[in-house]
Amino acid sequence: MLVKTFASAVQGVDALTITVEVNTGAVASGAQFYHLVGLPDNAVKEGFRRIEAAMSNVGCKMKRLRTVVNLAPADIRKEGSAYDLPIAIACLAATDQVEATAIGEYVLMGELSLDGTLRPIKGALPIAIQARKEKFKGLILPKQNAREAAIVNDLEVFGIENLREAIDFFNGDLTLKRTLVDTREEFAHNQSQYAVDFSDVKGQENIKRALEIAAAGGHNVILIGPPGAGKTMLARRLPTILPPLNLREALETTKIHSVAGVLPKNASLVSTRPFRSPHHTISDVALVGGGSNPMPGEISLAHHGVLFLDELPEFKRAVLEVLRQPMEERRITISRAKITVDYPASFMLISSMNPCPCGYYNHPEKECVCGPGVVKRYLSKISGPLLDRIDLHVEVTPVSYDELASSDRPSETSEDIAQRVLLARERQVERFKDEATIYANAQMPSRMVHEVCEVDKAGLLLVKKAMERLQLSARAYDRILKVARTAADLAGSDKIKHEHLAEAIHFRSLDREGWAG
Repeated sequence: MLVKTFASAVQGVDALTITVEVNTGAVASGAQFYHLVGLPDNAVKEGFRRIEAAMSNVGCKMKRLRTVVNLAPADIRKEGSAYDLPIAIACLAATDQVEATAIGEYVLMGELSLDGTLRPIKGALPIAIQARKEKFKGLILPKQNAREAAIVNDLEVFGIENLREAIDFFNGDLTLKRTLVDTREEFAHNQSQYAVDFSDVKGQENIKRALEIAAAGGHNVILIGPPGAGKTMLARRLPTILPPLNLREALETTKIHSVAGVLPKNASLVSTRPFRSPHHTISDVALVGGGSNPMPGEISLAHHGVLFLDELPEFKRAVLEVLRQPMEERRITISRAKITVDYPASFMLISSMNPCPCGYYNHPEKECVCGPGVVKRYLSKISGPLLDRIDLHVEVTPVSYDELASSDRPSETSEDIAQRVLLARERQVERFKDEATIYANAQMPSRMVHEVCEVDKAGLLLVKKAMERLQLSARAYDRILKVARTAADLAGSDKIKHEHLAEAIHFRSLDREGWAG
């Protein structure tokens, strides 16, 4: 008897429907009666033992008939253990233990334990999106993934705890409760809920201003300062002043986190901007994505959010260099012999570093003990092309005791700063309304910079002097104009003024004399 069920394979951040075909014939004469074809990996092949034990423990049995299981299309590699459930149901239907009438209307996914319970899977959201696209009636998957999949409307999502529930459902002995999620209500309820706030930071008004500009224009930032000056504290508060995610961005971000398997248990939607802070021992594959079974890396997990690299010179140079192309193109392409996948990677990079190995170069009070040339070698760990792609170089100085102890002047809250940032972003949305892929000043291509960032003669003279003195590249010139445009947007100005250019040039600390070691 031939029976078909349907599963799904995740490729990149999208899914592809897989047909599970099971054909049973005469009683097998030898020990080998089960044949699995269709390019399965070891996890899929080993599923037979899990399936057989699970069937036995829920009151069914794997009949000793000649059984051929085909996973189509056969030229795509099937990876992971989530095919256990569709294979088990197809085998049971092929041996008349499950009613086969309705099984073709549902996509089935789930890893089976030996006792028949289901373990959670990765990629439930893209699987649900594909199931709706191909007009399946519903999706049956582990209960832990049900809320994640249920944010897709017009698709019946049923979360089950074990194989027995799926069997009883298809046999008409059990009515499953559909999982329902009010996506918009839940998204609105969880939006902008952060545990930190800029009001926690004493002093550092210049740094707060730099981060406000960065948030308003989507610019990359590097913070340079001694230990304990507050670099990490400030960086962790950057997401709190970014514009809230819209529903489209939230869905895109949730898809990536779903594929990577990093969504919290019983989560449905990522409602706040991601903040990823990998350790400096990270590999280049873990950062940008890849592997034999390609998975999204940290830059994709930071999509529509912030990637924070603490102690930037401690990262391997080869790891940092792979950031250059994704920072420009805002996506990463992973190519393998048989597959090429694209992962989105539109993130803001914020990094921090000490100015030297001892941490006290250019410190106003403490003396640097590094030898001649040490500072230059330390800074040279970060390549010029990478620094060129960072718009704001901000020097962080220690906070004085008076500022720390003073309680007379309350610090500005994240909500106050975020309101100004949102107004500036609204100006940019209007400016780029005819550009589908641009929504912030930092994303402007070179062809648009001179059109959007008009500067008068006095401003051009100021920029010319800065470029000659600091020996800036053409890319750095463009970035100064973009930052100045953002400063003007924050001030509500249609034109870039002299003070906006001066502020943008001021935030190029590493280009100034005194940082050569």
